[in-house]
Amino acid sequence: QVHLVESGGGLALPGGSLTLSCAASGTFNSIRDMAWYRQAPGKQREEVACMTRDGSRTYDDSVKGRFTIYMDNAKNTVSLQMDNLKPDDTAVYYCKAYVDAGLVITNYWGQGTQVTVSP
Repeated sequence: QVHLVESGGGLALPGGSLTLSCAASGTFNSIRDMAWYRQAPGKQREEVACMTRDGSRTYDDSVKGRFTIYMDNAKNTVSLQMDNLKPDDTAVYYCKAYVDAGLVITNYWGQGTQVTVSP
């Protein structure tokens, strides 16, 4: 079993910054990639950023130039540095890991952390 625990959400002013962190624990061979998703009220969950084990990064257009994802292979962690936050960034943010657990390779999700951007 693999567990993901997120931290770092909260309230920020427009133009402010927050850093989200996620740590994976459990028994597995490796993590193929880790990503951050978000879900705003009344909207579908969407991928914000993803980083693969080999260092490749992808970002949603809405956060390019403002958010930075970093995956630490040795520590099995992923962070999301969010700068120049906007009210539209308000959502519950979820960490996802694509994990090679031996018999299966599948996605695991964290419980989510609230990010609110408001004056």
